[in-house]
Amino acid sequence: MSALWWSIAFLPLWTVLPVTAGLPCEAQSFGWTSAVCVCNATYCDTMEPVVVPAKGRYLLYETSRAGKRLQLTRGLVQPSAKGQDLQLTLDVRKKYQWIKGFGGAMTDAAAINILSLSPASRENLLKSYFGDEGIGYNVIRVPMASCDFSTRVYTYDDHPGDLGLKHFSLAEEDTKMKIPLIQAAIRLSRRPVSLFASPWSSPAWMKTSNSTIGKGTLRGSPGGPYYKAWANYFIRFLDEYSRHNLTFWAVTAENEPSAGLFTGYRFQCLGFTPELQRDFIARDLGPALRSGPHRSVRLLMLDDQRLLMPHWASVVLGDPQAARYVDGIAVHWYLDAITPADKTLGTTHARFPEYFMFATEACTGSMPWEHLVQLGSWERGAKYSHDIIQDLNYFVTGWTDWNMALDLEGGPNWVKNFADSPVIVDRKKDLFYKQPMFYHMAHFSKFIPEGSRRVGLDVSEETGLETVAVLQPDGTAVLTVLNWTPKNIDFWIRDPEVGFIPGHSPADSIQSYLWKRK
Repeated sequence: MSALWWSIAFLPLWTVLPVTAGLPCEAQSFGWTSAVCVCNATYCDTMEPVVVPAKGRYLLYETSRAGKRLQLTRGLVQPSAKGQDLQLTLDVRKKYQWIKGFGGAMTDAAAINILSLSPASRENLLKSYFGDEGIGYNVIRVPMASCDFSTRVYTYDDHPGDLGLKHFSLAEEDTKMKIPLIQAAIRLSRRPVSLFASPWSSPAWMKTSNSTIGKGTLRGSPGGPYYKAWANYFIRFLDEYSRHNLTFWAVTAENEPSAGLFTGYRFQCLGFTPELQRDFIARDLGPALRSGPHRSVRLLMLDDQRLLMPHWASVVLGDPQAARYVDGIAVHWYLDAITPADKTLGTTHARFPEYFMFATEACTGSMPWEHLVQLGSWERGAKYSHDIIQDLNYFVTGWTDWNMALDLEGGPNWVKNFADSPVIVDRKKDLFYKQPMFYHMAHFSKFIPEGSRRVGLDVSEETGLETVAVLQPDGTAVLTVLNWTPKNIDFWIRDPEVGFIPGHSPADSIQSYLWKRK
Protein backbone atom coordinates (compact mmCIF):
# COMPACT_ATOMS: atom_id res chain seq x y z
CA MET A 1 0.00 0.00 0.00
CA SER A 2 1.46 3.35 -1.06
CA ALA A 3 2.20 6.18 1.33
CA LEU A 4 -0.38 8.21 -0.59
CA TRP A 5 -3.09 5.62 0.10
CA TRP A 6 -2.17 5.49 3.79
CA SER A 7 -2.44 9.28 3.98
CA ILE A 8 -5.97 9.16 2.58
CA ALA A 9 -7.25 6.01 4.24
CA PHE A 10 -6.24 7.18 7.69
CA LEU A 11 -7.31 10.80 7.47
CA PRO A 12 -8.86 11.86 10.77
CA LEU A 13 -12.63 11.86 10.56
CA TRP A 14 -12.60 15.65 10.09
CA THR A 15 -9.54 17.29 8.58
CA VAL A 16 -8.99 20.76 7.11
CA LEU A 17 -7.38 20.53 3.68
CA PRO A 18 -5.60 23.47 2.06
CA VAL A 19 -7.60 25.26 -0.65
CA THR A 20 -7.64 28.82 -1.86
CA ALA A 21 -7.80 31.80 0.47
CA GLY A 22 -11.56 31.28 0.75
CA LEU A 23 -12.98 29.02 3.43
CA PRO A 24 -11.07 25.71 3.51
CA CYS A 25 -12.50 22.27 2.83
CA GLU A 26 -13.74 20.32 5.82
CA ALA A 27 -12.64 16.91 4.63
CA GLN A 28 -14.01 13.50 5.49
CA SER A 29 -12.78 10.11 4.31
CA PHE A 30 -15.15 7.25 3.57
CA GLY A 31 -12.38 4.80 2.65
CA TRP A 32 -12.28 5.44 -1.08
CA THR A 33 -9.26 6.95 -2.83
CA SER A 34 -9.64 10.56 -1.72
CA ALA A 35 -11.86 12.70 0.49
CA VAL A 36 -15.09 14.68 0.24
CA CYS A 37 -15.64 18.21 1.51
CA VAL A 38 -18.53 18.47 3.97
CA CYS A 39 -20.96 21.39 3.83
CA ASN A 40 -23.94 22.23 6.00
CA ALA A 41 -26.11 25.18 7.04
CA THR A 42 -23.30 27.06 8.76
CA TYR A 43 -20.15 26.10 6.85
CA CYS A 44 -19.02 25.35 3.30
CA ASP A 45 -15.67 25.74 1.58
CA THR A 46 -15.49 28.64 -0.87
CA MET A 47 -13.26 30.29 -3.44
CA GLU A 48 -12.23 33.91 -3.43
CA PRO A 49 -12.67 35.78 -6.73
CA VAL A 50 -10.12 34.83 -9.36
CA VAL A 51 -7.91 37.89 -9.96
CA VAL A 52 -5.21 37.22 -12.53
CA PRO A 53 -2.13 39.39 -11.86
CA ALA A 54 -0.44 41.65 -14.39
CA LYS A 55 1.73 40.27 -17.16
CA GLY A 56 4.83 38.56 -15.78
CA ARG A 57 3.03 36.66 -13.02
CA TYR A 58 0.74 33.66 -13.03
CA LEU A 59 -1.79 31.78 -10.92
CA LEU A 60 -1.86 28.03 -10.37
CA TYR A 61 -4.91 26.21 -8.98
CA GLU A 62 -4.40 22.57 -8.03
CA THR A 63 -6.67 19.71 -6.98
CA SER A 64 -5.15 16.35 -6.10
CA ARG A 65 -5.88 12.87 -4.88
CA ALA A 66 -3.60 13.66 -1.94
CA GLY A 67 -6.05 16.28 -0.71
CA LYS A 68 -5.64 19.67 -2.36
CA ARG A 69 -8.86 21.32 -3.45
CA LEU A 70 -8.33 24.26 -5.82
CA GLN A 71 -5.26 25.27 -3.82
CA LEU A 72 -3.82 28.53 -5.11
CA THR A 73 -0.15 29.27 -5.78
CA ARG A 74 1.25 32.47 -7.30
CA GLY A 75 4.47 32.67 -9.26
CA LEU A 76 6.73 34.67 -11.55
CA VAL A 77 7.11 34.02 -15.26
CA GLN A 78 10.74 33.22 -16.10
CA PRO A 79 12.75 34.67 -19.01
CA SER A 80 14.11 31.24 -19.97
CA ALA A 81 13.67 27.55 -19.24
CA LYS A 82 16.23 25.66 -17.21
CA GLY A 83 17.01 22.07 -18.11
CA GLN A 84 15.63 19.80 -20.80
CA ASP A 85 12.17 19.17 -19.38
CA LEU A 86 9.03 18.71 -21.40
CA GLN A 87 7.77 21.96 -22.95
CA LEU A 88 4.15 22.92 -23.61
CA THR A 89 4.15 25.82 -26.08
CA LEU A 90 1.12 28.04 -26.48
CA ASP A 91 0.33 28.83 -30.12
CA VAL A 92 -2.45 31.41 -30.34
CA ARG A 93 -2.15 31.49 -34.14
CA LYS A 94 -4.07 28.23 -34.09
CA LYS A 95 -7.63 29.11 -33.17
CA TYR A 96 -10.38 26.54 -32.76
CA GLN A 97 -13.90 26.44 -31.29
CA TRP A 98 -15.55 29.00 -29.04
CA ILE A 99 -16.64 27.69 -25.64
CA LYS A 100 -20.28 27.73 -24.54
CA GLY A 101 -19.76 26.53 -20.97
CA PHE A 102 -20.20 23.86 -18.34
CA GLY A 103 -22.94 22.77 -15.97
CA GLY A 104 -25.32 20.06 -14.84
CA ALA A 105 -28.93 18.88 -14.94
CA MET A 106 -31.78 19.98 -12.72
CA THR A 107 -33.61 16.66 -12.75
CA ASP A 108 -36.53 15.86 -10.46
CA ALA A 109 -34.08 13.87 -8.33
CA ALA A 110 -31.62 16.76 -8.09
CA ALA A 111 -34.41 19.13 -7.11
CA ILE A 112 -35.81 16.72 -4.49
CA ASN A 113 -32.39 16.40 -2.87
CA ILE A 114 -31.60 20.11 -2.90
CA LEU A 115 -35.02 20.95 -1.46
CA SER A 116 -34.64 18.31 1.26
CA LEU A 117 -32.00 20.51 2.89
CA SER A 118 -32.70 23.40 5.23
CA PRO A 119 -32.83 26.82 3.51
CA ALA A 120 -29.31 27.70 4.68
CA SER A 121 -27.78 24.39 3.53
CA ARG A 122 -29.68 24.65 0.26
CA GLU A 123 -28.29 28.12 -0.37
CA ASN A 124 -24.77 26.88 0.31
CA LEU A 125 -25.26 24.11 -2.24
CA LEU A 126 -26.56 26.46 -4.92
CA LYS A 127 -23.80 28.98 -4.15
CA SER A 128 -21.23 26.19 -4.53
CA TYR A 129 -22.34 25.76 -8.13
CA PHE A 130 -23.50 29.24 -9.13
CA GLY A 131 -22.38 31.85 -6.60
CA ASP A 132 -19.36 34.15 -6.78
CA GLU A 133 -17.58 31.87 -4.31
CA GLY A 134 -18.57 28.75 -6.28
CA ILE A 135 -17.37 27.04 -9.43
CA GLY A 136 -19.11 29.13 -12.08
CA TYR A 137 -21.67 26.82 -13.67
CA ASN A 138 -23.43 28.58 -16.55
CA VAL A 139 -25.43 25.73 -18.12
CA ILE A 140 -28.47 23.87 -16.75
CA ARG A 141 -30.13 20.95 -18.50
CA VAL A 142 -33.87 20.58 -17.83
CA PRO A 143 -35.73 17.33 -18.60
CA MET A 144 -39.09 17.90 -20.28
CA ALA A 145 -41.39 16.01 -17.87
CA SER A 146 -40.21 12.80 -16.17
CA CYS A 147 -37.15 10.68 -16.73
CA ASP A 148 -35.66 7.78 -14.78
CA PHE A 149 -34.43 10.25 -12.15
CA SER A 150 -38.02 11.00 -11.15
CA THR A 151 -40.18 9.38 -8.50
CA ARG A 152 -43.07 8.76 -10.89
CA VAL A 153 -43.78 8.52 -14.62
CA TYR A 154 -45.66 11.50 -16.05
CA THR A 155 -45.87 13.74 -19.10
CA TYR A 156 -47.44 17.16 -19.55
CA ASP A 157 -50.52 15.85 -21.35
CA ASP A 158 -51.70 12.40 -20.27
CA HIS A 159 -55.13 12.88 -21.89
CA PRO A 160 -55.45 10.38 -24.78
CA GLY A 161 -56.20 11.89 -28.15
CA ASP A 162 -55.51 15.50 -27.15
CA LEU A 163 -53.72 16.38 -30.39
CA GLY A 164 -54.46 20.06 -29.79
CA LEU A 165 -52.74 19.85 -26.39
CA LYS A 166 -55.65 21.58 -24.68
CA HIS A 167 -54.83 19.77 -21.45
CA PHE A 168 -51.08 20.52 -21.55
CA SER A 169 -49.78 21.71 -18.17
CA LEU A 170 -46.52 21.65 -16.28
CA ALA A 171 -46.24 19.27 -13.34
CA GLU A 172 -45.69 20.15 -9.69
CA GLU A 173 -42.14 18.88 -10.18
CA ASP A 174 -41.67 21.90 -12.46
CA THR A 175 -43.65 24.60 -10.68
CA LYS A 176 -42.76 23.71 -7.10
CA MET A 177 -39.28 22.24 -7.48
CA LYS A 178 -37.25 22.77 -10.63
CA ILE A 179 -38.42 26.25 -11.61
CA PRO A 180 -37.85 27.86 -8.15
CA LEU A 181 -34.38 26.30 -7.94
CA ILE A 182 -33.42 27.39 -11.46
CA GLN A 183 -34.61 30.90 -10.66
CA ALA A 184 -32.53 30.89 -7.47
CA ALA A 185 -29.45 29.70 -9.38
CA ILE A 186 -29.85 32.48 -11.94
CA ARG A 187 -30.17 35.08 -9.19
CA LEU A 188 -26.95 33.85 -7.58
CA SER A 189 -24.90 33.82 -10.77
CA ARG A 190 -23.02 36.81 -12.15
CA ARG A 191 -22.63 34.89 -15.38
CA PRO A 192 -25.56 34.46 -17.78
CA VAL A 193 -27.02 30.98 -17.24
CA SER A 194 -28.08 29.07 -20.36
CA LEU A 195 -30.90 26.53 -20.12
CA PHE A 196 -31.47 23.66 -22.49
CA ALA A 197 -34.28 21.12 -22.43
CA SER A 198 -34.49 17.46 -23.46
CA PRO A 199 -37.54 15.17 -23.66
CA TRP A 200 -37.44 11.49 -22.66
CA SER A 201 -40.85 10.37 -23.90
CA SER A 202 -43.96 11.74 -25.50
CA PRO A 203 -47.31 10.96 -23.87
CA ALA A 204 -48.06 7.24 -24.19
CA TRP A 205 -51.07 7.85 -26.45
CA MET A 206 -48.80 9.41 -29.07
CA LYS A 207 -46.66 6.27 -29.32
CA THR A 208 -46.94 3.02 -31.25
CA SER A 209 -46.44 1.10 -27.99
CA ASN A 210 -49.04 3.08 -26.03
CA SER A 211 -46.41 3.29 -23.26
CA THR A 212 -43.84 5.86 -22.23
CA ILE A 213 -41.47 2.99 -21.38
CA GLY A 214 -39.62 0.69 -23.73
CA LYS A 215 -39.48 0.30 -27.48
CA GLY A 216 -41.76 2.62 -29.43
CA THR A 217 -41.89 5.52 -31.87
CA LEU A 218 -44.47 8.20 -32.60
CA ARG A 219 -47.61 7.06 -34.37
CA GLY A 220 -47.87 7.75 -38.07
CA SER A 221 -45.08 9.45 -39.97
CA PRO A 222 -43.31 12.83 -39.97
CA GLY A 223 -45.65 15.55 -41.15
CA GLY A 224 -48.61 13.66 -39.69
CA PRO A 225 -50.82 14.70 -36.76
CA TYR A 226 -48.87 12.94 -34.03
CA TYR A 227 -45.55 14.38 -35.15
CA LYS A 228 -47.12 17.83 -35.38
CA ALA A 229 -48.55 17.46 -31.89
CA TRP A 230 -45.19 16.33 -30.52
CA ALA A 231 -43.45 19.34 -32.10
CA ASN A 232 -46.07 21.64 -30.58
CA TYR A 233 -45.44 19.96 -27.22
CA PHE A 234 -41.94 21.50 -27.31
CA ILE A 235 -43.47 24.91 -28.02
CA ARG A 236 -45.95 24.59 -25.17
CA PHE A 237 -43.12 23.65 -22.80
CA LEU A 238 -41.17 26.76 -23.81
CA ASP A 239 -44.34 28.85 -23.49
CA GLU A 240 -45.04 27.65 -19.96
CA TYR A 241 -41.48 28.18 -18.72
CA SER A 242 -41.45 31.65 -20.25
CA ARG A 243 -44.43 32.51 -18.02
CA HIS A 244 -42.00 31.97 -15.13
CA ASN A 245 -39.46 34.31 -16.80
CA LEU A 246 -37.27 31.41 -17.88
CA THR A 247 -36.10 31.33 -21.49
CA PHE A 248 -34.09 28.57 -23.11
CA TRP A 249 -30.87 28.68 -25.06
CA ALA A 250 -31.55 25.31 -26.72
CA VAL A 251 -33.59 22.14 -26.95
CA THR A 252 -32.42 18.71 -28.02
CA ALA A 253 -34.63 16.81 -30.45
CA GLU A 254 -34.77 13.75 -28.16
CA ASN A 255 -32.76 12.27 -25.30
CA GLU A 256 -30.96 9.15 -26.55
CA PRO A 257 -33.27 8.48 -29.51
CA SER A 258 -31.64 5.09 -30.13
CA ALA A 259 -32.92 3.83 -26.74
CA GLY A 260 -36.51 3.68 -27.98
CA LEU A 261 -35.51 1.24 -30.70
CA PHE A 262 -34.58 -1.50 -28.21
CA THR A 263 -37.05 -4.05 -26.86
CA GLY A 264 -37.10 -4.17 -23.08
CA TYR A 265 -35.68 -0.70 -22.44
CA ARG A 266 -36.46 -0.06 -18.78
CA PHE A 267 -37.56 3.55 -18.60
CA GLN A 268 -38.92 6.53 -20.54
CA CYS A 269 -37.76 6.81 -24.14
CA LEU A 270 -38.91 7.60 -27.65
CA GLY A 271 -37.32 5.90 -30.64
CA PHE A 272 -35.91 7.63 -33.68
CA THR A 273 -33.66 6.33 -36.42
CA PRO A 274 -31.44 9.00 -37.96
CA GLU A 275 -33.78 9.09 -40.96
CA LEU A 276 -36.82 9.54 -38.72
CA GLN A 277 -35.13 12.32 -36.74
CA ARG A 278 -34.12 13.99 -40.00
CA ASP A 279 -37.70 14.04 -41.27
CA PHE A 280 -39.17 15.07 -37.89
CA ILE A 281 -36.82 18.04 -37.76
CA ALA A 282 -37.43 19.00 -41.40
CA ARG A 283 -41.23 18.71 -41.39
CA ASP A 284 -42.29 19.32 -37.81
CA LEU A 285 -39.92 20.43 -35.06
CA GLY A 286 -37.80 22.81 -37.12
CA PRO A 287 -40.73 24.76 -38.61
CA ALA A 288 -42.51 24.85 -35.23
CA LEU A 289 -39.49 26.41 -33.54
CA ARG A 290 -38.66 28.88 -36.30
CA SER A 291 -42.19 30.14 -36.93
CA GLY A 292 -43.10 31.24 -33.40
CA PRO A 293 -41.86 33.31 -30.47
CA HIS A 294 -39.06 30.84 -29.70
CA ARG A 295 -37.24 31.16 -33.01
CA SER A 296 -33.98 32.06 -31.25
CA VAL A 297 -33.90 28.72 -29.38
CA ARG A 298 -31.10 26.54 -30.72
CA LEU A 299 -31.93 23.03 -31.93
CA LEU A 300 -29.46 20.23 -31.18
CA MET A 301 -29.73 16.90 -32.96
CA LEU A 302 -28.66 13.43 -31.74
CA ASP A 303 -28.28 13.83 -27.92
CA ASP A 304 -26.90 10.29 -27.80
CA GLN A 305 -23.58 8.43 -27.76
CA ARG A 306 -20.80 9.66 -30.02
CA LEU A 307 -20.56 6.06 -31.28
CA LEU A 308 -23.42 7.03 -33.59
CA MET A 309 -21.28 9.66 -35.33
CA PRO A 310 -20.51 10.61 -38.02
CA HIS A 311 -23.30 8.48 -39.56
CA TRP A 312 -26.17 10.14 -37.69
CA ALA A 313 -24.88 13.61 -38.55
CA SER A 314 -24.42 12.64 -42.19
CA VAL A 315 -28.04 11.49 -42.45
CA VAL A 316 -29.58 14.52 -40.74
CA LEU A 317 -27.25 17.26 -41.92
CA GLY A 318 -26.92 15.80 -45.38
CA ASP A 319 -30.53 16.80 -45.98
CA PRO A 320 -30.82 20.56 -46.70
CA GLN A 321 -34.39 20.74 -45.39
CA ALA A 322 -33.40 19.35 -41.97
CA ALA A 323 -29.96 20.95 -41.84
CA ARG A 324 -31.31 24.49 -42.10
CA TYR A 325 -33.07 24.07 -38.74
CA VAL A 326 -30.18 22.43 -36.85
CA ASP A 327 -27.64 24.49 -34.90
CA GLY A 328 -25.56 21.83 -33.19
CA ILE A 329 -24.95 18.20 -32.29
CA ALA A 330 -25.41 16.93 -28.73
CA VAL A 331 -23.36 13.97 -27.48
CA HIS A 332 -23.34 11.74 -24.39
CA TRP A 333 -20.26 10.16 -22.83
CA TYR A 334 -21.30 6.62 -21.89
CA LEU A 335 -19.41 4.70 -24.57
CA ASP A 336 -16.55 7.14 -24.99
CA ALA A 337 -14.00 4.68 -23.57
CA ILE A 338 -14.50 2.38 -26.58
CA THR A 339 -15.19 5.08 -29.16
CA PRO A 340 -12.19 6.94 -30.62
CA ALA A 341 -12.68 10.71 -30.49
CA ASP A 342 -10.89 11.29 -33.79
CA LYS A 343 -13.11 8.88 -35.72
CA THR A 344 -16.32 10.32 -34.27
CA LEU A 345 -15.98 13.91 -33.07
CA GLY A 346 -13.05 14.72 -35.32
CA THR A 347 -14.58 13.29 -38.48
CA THR A 348 -17.95 14.90 -37.78
CA HIS A 349 -16.35 18.31 -37.28
CA ALA A 350 -14.34 17.93 -40.50
CA ARG A 351 -17.50 17.15 -42.46
CA PHE A 352 -19.79 19.67 -40.77
CA PRO A 353 -17.62 22.45 -39.28
CA GLU A 354 -20.48 24.96 -39.23
CA TYR A 355 -22.41 22.95 -36.61
CA PHE A 356 -21.15 23.11 -33.03
CA MET A 357 -20.87 20.00 -30.84
CA PHE A 358 -21.92 20.06 -27.21
CA ALA A 359 -21.68 17.33 -24.52
CA THR A 360 -25.06 17.04 -22.82
CA GLU A 361 -24.85 14.16 -20.33
CA ALA A 362 -22.31 12.23 -18.24
CA CYS A 363 -22.27 10.41 -14.93
CA THR A 364 -20.35 7.69 -13.11
CA GLY A 365 -21.59 4.73 -11.10
CA SER A 366 -24.38 3.90 -13.53
CA MET A 367 -23.05 0.61 -14.88
CA PRO A 368 -24.32 -2.65 -13.32
CA TRP A 369 -20.84 -3.69 -12.16
CA GLU A 370 -20.05 -0.34 -10.48
CA HIS A 371 -20.54 0.67 -6.86
CA LEU A 372 -23.24 3.32 -7.16
CA VAL A 373 -22.00 6.14 -4.91
CA GLN A 374 -18.32 6.28 -4.00
CA LEU A 375 -17.84 9.09 -1.52
CA GLY A 376 -14.38 10.46 -2.22
CA SER A 377 -13.52 8.57 -5.41
CA TRP A 378 -10.58 10.30 -7.10
CA GLU A 379 -10.80 8.12 -10.21
CA ARG A 380 -14.34 9.21 -11.01
CA GLY A 381 -13.31 12.85 -10.98
CA ALA A 382 -10.30 12.08 -13.15
CA LYS A 383 -12.58 10.32 -15.64
CA TYR A 384 -14.59 13.53 -15.92
CA SER A 385 -11.48 15.62 -16.58
CA HIS A 386 -10.09 13.12 -19.07
CA ASP A 387 -13.32 13.15 -21.05
CA ILE A 388 -13.70 16.94 -20.95
CA ILE A 389 -10.13 17.53 -22.13
CA GLN A 390 -10.54 14.98 -24.91
CA ASP A 391 -13.85 16.52 -25.98
CA LEU A 392 -12.43 20.05 -25.99
CA ASN A 393 -9.46 18.93 -28.06
CA TYR A 394 -11.91 17.53 -30.62
CA PHE A 395 -14.02 20.67 -31.06
CA VAL A 396 -16.72 20.15 -28.41
CA THR A 397 -17.89 23.52 -27.07
CA GLY A 398 -19.03 22.57 -23.56
CA TRP A 399 -19.81 19.72 -21.19
CA THR A 400 -22.83 18.97 -19.03
CA ASP A 401 -22.85 16.70 -15.99
CA TRP A 402 -26.01 14.71 -15.21
CA ASN A 403 -27.76 15.12 -11.80
CA MET A 404 -26.44 18.12 -9.85
CA ALA A 405 -27.26 16.40 -6.55
CA LEU A 406 -28.23 12.86 -5.52
CA ASP A 407 -28.80 11.08 -2.22
CA LEU A 408 -26.58 8.51 -0.52
CA GLU A 409 -28.13 5.73 -2.60
CA GLY A 410 -27.62 7.60 -5.87
CA GLY A 411 -31.25 8.54 -6.37
CA PRO A 412 -34.13 8.85 -6.17
CA ASN A 413 -34.72 6.95 -9.38
CA TRP A 414 -38.05 5.22 -9.96
CA VAL A 415 -36.48 2.31 -11.87
CA LYS A 416 -33.49 2.07 -9.46
CA ASN A 417 -31.05 3.11 -12.17
CA PHE A 418 -28.92 4.80 -9.51
CA ALA A 419 -25.71 6.75 -10.22
CA ASP A 420 -23.08 8.94 -8.59
CA SER A 421 -22.96 12.75 -8.56
CA PRO A 422 -20.49 15.56 -7.80
CA VAL A 423 -22.74 16.47 -4.85
CA ILE A 424 -24.29 13.88 -2.53
CA VAL A 425 -26.96 14.97 -0.05
CA ASP A 426 -27.48 13.44 3.40
CA ARG A 427 -30.89 14.86 4.22
CA LYS A 428 -31.05 13.28 7.69
CA LYS A 429 -27.96 15.23 8.76
CA ASP A 430 -28.84 18.35 6.73
CA LEU A 431 -25.48 18.32 4.94
CA PHE A 432 -23.99 17.57 1.58
CA TYR A 433 -20.69 16.19 0.33
CA LYS A 434 -18.71 17.79 -2.47
CA GLN A 435 -16.91 15.00 -4.25
CA PRO A 436 -13.63 15.03 -6.20
CA MET A 437 -15.85 15.15 -9.32
CA PHE A 438 -17.10 18.55 -8.16
CA TYR A 439 -13.57 19.97 -8.02
CA HIS A 440 -12.59 18.40 -11.33
CA MET A 441 -15.58 20.14 -12.91
CA ALA A 442 -14.42 23.38 -11.28
CA HIS A 443 -11.16 23.39 -13.24
CA PHE A 444 -13.23 23.87 -16.39
CA SER A 445 -16.38 25.71 -15.29
CA LYS A 446 -14.51 28.26 -13.15
CA PHE A 447 -11.58 29.06 -15.41
CA ILE A 448 -13.01 28.56 -18.92
CA PRO A 449 -16.01 30.92 -19.09
CA GLU A 450 -18.40 31.28 -22.00
CA GLY A 451 -16.74 33.14 -24.85
CA SER A 452 -13.34 31.55 -24.29
CA ARG A 453 -11.62 30.01 -27.31
CA ARG A 454 -9.43 26.96 -27.60
CA VAL A 455 -6.01 27.64 -29.07
CA GLY A 456 -3.02 25.59 -30.10
CA LEU A 457 -0.68 23.84 -27.70
CA ASP A 458 2.47 22.17 -29.01
CA VAL A 459 3.92 19.39 -26.84
CA SER A 460 7.66 18.81 -27.24
CA GLU A 461 7.62 15.08 -26.48
CA GLU A 462 5.32 12.22 -25.62
CA THR A 463 3.92 12.60 -22.11
CA GLY A 464 1.41 11.14 -19.69
CA LEU A 465 -0.09 14.60 -19.19
CA GLU A 466 -3.45 15.46 -20.76
CA THR A 467 -3.73 19.14 -21.64
CA VAL A 468 -5.91 21.79 -23.25
CA ALA A 469 -5.29 25.52 -23.73
CA VAL A 470 -7.79 28.36 -24.14
CA LEU A 471 -7.90 32.13 -24.16
CA GLN A 472 -10.57 33.72 -22.00
CA PRO A 473 -12.66 36.52 -23.56
CA ASP A 474 -10.24 39.15 -22.19
CA GLY A 475 -7.21 37.32 -23.60
CA THR A 476 -6.06 35.66 -20.36
CA ALA A 477 -4.39 32.33 -21.13
CA VAL A 478 -5.58 29.18 -19.34
CA LEU A 479 -3.80 25.85 -19.48
CA THR A 480 -5.44 22.80 -17.90
CA VAL A 481 -3.12 19.90 -17.03
CA LEU A 482 -4.39 16.48 -15.92
CA ASN A 483 -1.89 13.96 -14.56
CA TRP A 484 -3.67 10.63 -14.30
CA THR A 485 -0.41 8.74 -13.80
CA PRO A 486 1.29 7.56 -10.58
CA LYS A 487 4.36 9.73 -11.34
CA ASN A 488 5.22 13.39 -10.79
CA ILE A 489 5.99 15.16 -14.07
CA ASP A 490 8.00 18.37 -14.47
CA PHE A 491 7.57 20.63 -17.48
CA TRP A 492 7.77 24.20 -18.73
CA ILE A 493 4.95 26.25 -20.21
CA ARG A 494 6.28 28.45 -23.01
CA ASP A 495 4.33 31.48 -24.18
CA PRO A 496 6.39 33.30 -26.85
CA GLU A 497 4.76 36.61 -25.85
CA VAL A 498 5.41 36.24 -22.14
CA GLY A 499 8.14 33.76 -21.22
CA PHE A 500 8.35 30.47 -19.35
CA ILE A 501 6.26 29.16 -16.47
CA PRO A 502 7.75 26.30 -14.45
CA GLY A 503 5.33 23.39 -14.05
CA HIS A 504 5.31 20.50 -11.61
CA SER A 505 2.38 18.11 -11.97
CA PRO A 506 2.07 15.76 -8.99
CA ALA A 507 0.80 12.24 -9.54
CA ASP A 508 -3.01 12.09 -9.66
CA SER A 509 -3.69 15.80 -9.92
CA ILE A 510 -5.33 18.41 -12.08
CA GLN A 511 -3.99 21.95 -12.43
CA SER A 512 -5.14 25.21 -14.02
CA TYR A 513 -2.50 27.81 -14.95
CA LEU A 514 -3.70 31.36 -15.68
CA TRP A 515 -1.65 34.32 -16.92
CA LYS A 516 -2.05 37.64 -18.70
CA ARG A 517 -0.51 37.99 -22.15
CA LYS A 518 -0.75 41.80 -22.41
